Amino acid sequence: MALLFIGIDPNTGDDESPTVWVDQEKHELVLQGWKPSPELQAECAGFDVPGHAKGIPAREAVIRIPARMVHMIREACDAVERPEVH
Repeated sequence: MALLFIGIDPNTGDDESPTVWVDQEKHELVLQGWKPSPELQAECAGFDVPGHAKGIPAREAVIRIPARMVHMIREACDAVERPEVH
């Protein structure tokens, strides 16, 4: 796996680290974030999405990323779409 580090939440200390990477081989964003509260997890799992079963599949996760990291996610989106990444 060829991960390209994009950034880490500058407002977190040593014990928290929401982070953004790009997997350059799979052309995917890789995000590390906070686990949701049980209430948020249940709310997300309860959404009806046409063509999909309710719930969150066991191999997927809901994470929370602070809004102050939006610019990092934009940078990661740009990086994953660059021709040299493909």
